[in-house]
Amino acid sequence: MSVMLYALSTCPYCRMAKKYLDESDVAYDILEVDLLEGAEKDDAVARVKELSGGTSFPVIVVGEEVIVGFNKKRMKELLGL
Repeated sequence: MSVMLYALSTCPYCRMAKKYLDESDVAYDILEVDLLEGAEKDDAVARVKELSGGTSFPVIVVGEEVIVGFNKKRMKELLGL
C-alpha cells in the first residue's frame, strides 16, 4: 500500500503526522510543499487542492483514500495499525 504525505515544513500537524508514521514503521513518501520552487511547487499545490478541496495540511494519501489534517484514528484504520 502506498502512502504519500503532503506537508509544510513549518506545520506542527504535519510534524505530528510524520512522527506517527515514523513511529509506526510505515514506509511513505513526503513532499514538503513550502520547500519547493517554481513549477514543481505550483504542481504540488494544485495536487493538494485536487485531493483535499483546499490548501489544508497535512494531506495524507493511503492507497486511494485521502485524509486531510492529522487524524490519528483514521490513519490507524487505513494503515491497519
